Amino acid sequence: MKNFVQTAAVLGVLAPSALASGDGCLVGAIFGVATTAAANGAPVEISREGVFDITMLSTDTGAAGVKVYWDNTNKRLTTTVGSNTLVGALAAAKANGETIGRVLLDGVIR
Repeated sequence: MKNFVQTAAVLGVLAPSALASGDGCLVGAIFGVATTAAANGAPVEISREGVFDITMLSTDTGAAGVKVYWDNTNKRLTTTVGSNTLVGALAAAKANGETIGRVLLDGVIR
């Protein structure tokens, strides 16, 4: 089809802040995980689909399937809705004290 541009599992964006490879980032309503390091405002590709281990609030807990949100102020996942952006669901249980959450990103813009 002549109007197709690209698949969207990996998308090129401008980094909203300095990013290390594997950092989560929110660009408007688009959430993804940086595939490489990038300076603030530099082009970077982000993965929008898949299962990733991402920094998460240590006191949050949940079973697989619990919704997770991006806390853009603290640059981490949380189970707290508030003003945070829904980005996916836990792909594995997370216990209190763990600082990493295994999250399924489905690529949906919310």
